[in-house]
Amino acid sequence: MFRSIFPNLIYQALCKTPINKLNEIRIRVGKAIVLCINGKSYYLSIDGLSNNLEKSIVADSNLIEEIIKRSCENSIYAFEEQIKNGYIVTKSGLRIGLAGEGVCIKGNIKTLKNISSLSIRVPHEVKGCASKIMSLLIMYDFQNTLVLSPPGAGKTTFIRDIIYELSKNNYCYNVLLVDERYEIACCCDGKTTLDVGNFCDVLSGVSKKYGFENGVKNMKPDIIVCDEISTQNDFDAVFNASNSGVKVLCSIHASSLNDLKEKRDFEKLLQNKVFSRFILLSNRDGPGTIEGVFDKDMRCINIWK
Repeated sequence: MFRSIFPNLIYQALCKTPINKLNEIRIRVGKAIVLCINGKSYYLSIDGLSNNLEKSIVADSNLIEEIIKRSCENSIYAFEEQIKNGYIVTKSGLRIGLAGEGVCIKGNIKTLKNISSLSIRVPHEVKGCASKIMSLLIMYDFQNTLVLSPPGAGKTTFIRDIIYELSKNNYCYNVLLVDERYEIACCCDGKTTLDVGNFCDVLSGVSKKYGFENGVKNMKPDIIVCDEISTQNDFDAVFNASNSGVKVLCSIHASSLNDLKEKRDFEKLLQNKVFSRFILLSNRDGPGTIEGVFDKDMRCINIWK
């Protein structure tokens, strides 16, 4: 996963860290490389993890340029659309967020240049992380479900495992996954690199609006899934899909139910009680901590407490 995108010095240093627990790598020009492991931050040194800034490996613009070239397999033109949207997805499933200078023409972003920061998200399969709540999501049918969490608390991993658990337990729902940023199934060359079970069709690299509108018409899903709804178009797509009889499974950035209630433009979904289940995650005991499962009236229905 890392060998193909990092120069040898960085790769060898990473090999001395607990890679299986690594969530994110932050690389900034002129700054120490920082690793996020189970919600805690460490510096990267040639000996692995360190809390000593003086021993850390400091990134420069040449390192960032090399990582980008390697991630694009020396064909940046082929990744032009992704770069314009601020990310690159590698063949191994890594998603690299980009920050730098936007190049605008007549108010429209064309590309990014002078990239100064990379946020490398490391996908993980945590099979079984959603298993204990599955009985709450399927009553007579799958319940429209919204997973809430602050950034980095495992909602994408959790959604992936719900899809996997449906397949594992032979619920033969046709699932359409609208994987806008290649984060859930991490498709590459038409193949999923992360396990989403046997009944999932994946539509990658398209907007949620496009995926919902065209997917419902053309793929006839029983359940449509996406990550991180945030805009009016996203909310409308979910509302319309639900009204058409398709079940939905989505996630949203929110640290609490009150936080969700205060989100602009979300009132329509709440007022119409589109979602029958709300799952609240946190980082309290590490990413994926289940704080509660709630019904359409936001009453707690945990069965393990």
